[in-house]
Amino acid sequence: MASDMLVNHREKAYALLKADADKILKLIKVQMENLTMPQCPLYEEVLDTQMFGLSREIDFAVRLGLVEDTEGKSLLETLEKQLSVLHEASLKK
Repeated sequence: MASDMLVNHREKAYALLKADADKILKLIKVQMENLTMPQCPLYEEVLDTQMFGLSREIDFAVRLGLVEDTEGKSLLETLEKQLSVLHEASLKK
């Protein structure tokens, strides 16, 4: 029973972190499409702040034992790759 609960908590924790990563990606997409270009200081500040916040959330979940360190790093790396693709695409416009 306790191990089922732990698995459930781990799944929920990862799902919440993934949802936050998806929100950052959507926020940046909207910002790039409607507001500013990637060279804008506001864009950089928003991106840096959001990524720092997510990395702190992941660190907290890892320290609680809810997410494996490798899972957390993979989530951040995936988001960074997606953002890089967006950035490259915006430069080609």
